[in-house]
Amino acid sequence: MLMLIALPAIAQEPIRIGFLTILTGPLAAPGKEMENGITLFLDEQKQTLGGRPVQLTVLDSGGTPAGTLAKARELVEQRKVHVIIGPLAAFEAYAIAPYVNAQKVPTISPSAAADDLTQRKATPFFVRATSSSSQPTQPFGTYAAKTLGYKKIATIADDFAFGHEVVAGFHQAFEDAGGEIVQKLWPPLGAADQSPYIGQLRRDIDAVFIGFAGVASLRFLKQFEDAGLKGKIPVLANQTATDEALLRNMGDEAVGVVSAMNYSAALDLAPNRKFVAAYRKAFGSDPGYYSVGAYTAGLFLKQALDRVGGKVEDTDTFLKALRGVAIPDAPGGPIRLDKYGQPVHNIYIRRVERKDGRLQNTVIQTIENVSQFWTYPEPDFLKAPPYSRTYPPCRHC
Repeated sequence: MLMLIALPAIAQEPIRIGFLTILTGPLAAPGKEMENGITLFLDEQKQTLGGRPVQLTVLDSGGTPAGTLAKARELVEQRKVHVIIGPLAAFEAYAIAPYVNAQKVPTISPSAAADDLTQRKATPFFVRATSSSSQPTQPFGTYAAKTLGYKKIATIADDFAFGHEVVAGFHQAFEDAGGEIVQKLWPPLGAADQSPYIGQLRRDIDAVFIGFAGVASLRFLKQFEDAGLKGKIPVLANQTATDEALLRNMGDEAVGVVSAMNYSAALDLAPNRKFVAAYRKAFGSDPGYYSVGAYTAGLFLKQALDRVGGKVEDTDTFLKALRGVAIPDAPGGPIRLDKYGQPVHNIYIRRVERKDGRLQNTVIQTIENVSQFWTYPEPDFLKAPPYSRTYPPCRHC
């Protein structure tokens, strides 16, 4: 009799989700977009997943490795979460990965694109719901050389792990396709003034590739225009530099920028039209990289929990379900995980255009089913050094 009385209480115990994002500092705006994405998803699910109520705890990591690790410890040891969604930045993911692995806490990354966490340092407890840092920029490097016909490109990117990896992927693929990277510039993360770096740009280049997250892109494009370079040197951008969260604060300086990403709010797919409409209604703006990543992490979590009947405490069974996730109708198109926990999905080449009074990333080409290894043989890729600030080396600088 006692067991019959206890069972309903057990069934209603909430699934505790810890959400790590950045709500202060230069990456605070993207961090809020991330929170918006998971909030919208859970509201649509009526705060219930796998037949159980959900308890979401959102913590601000502060955007430092030590701070992120401390908040991860708080979620695991004090809040007793079953799952972590987060963090935002690549350097944060590298900081917490050994800890969540040791604690055996399933972690879904909606934004942190740290390449090696689904490559040489892959663990069973970490999966990603978005591209790795270099996953969009590798096909973009090939596109820049073969389709756009560019021969010489300079790069300028935030001087932290994400910036290093997005540039490295573009660099490798661009040069393998016959181009040359002739200059690399590295402003510190949070630099208030991009003009000193713009002043250093070579003028004999075919284009400049930028690798920014947060407000740095706003500053760069405006100061690039002020320097009289818009229309003279084409701008190519990584996945976050013209994110929808930034476009709403940009003007004509952004028009014409071409980028590559696994998503665009302008993507004409039925699931995306529904997602964009719901996001606009809830937040009054378009979703982008950070919000769709968190929303997709929610889709991953829902599918896995549905498969195990909400039994998140059975870690091994839940992890098997999580790593077997495949979403045919995600907002960004079909997505599935490889054996490392990294999505295989479409990459979209996009161009910033003005439509109906707002800037958008118009999709101009779709590259389907892109893996994190691009066209490189997986064993050869993994034997090479990981992408970094110094690899591949700049042989033409």
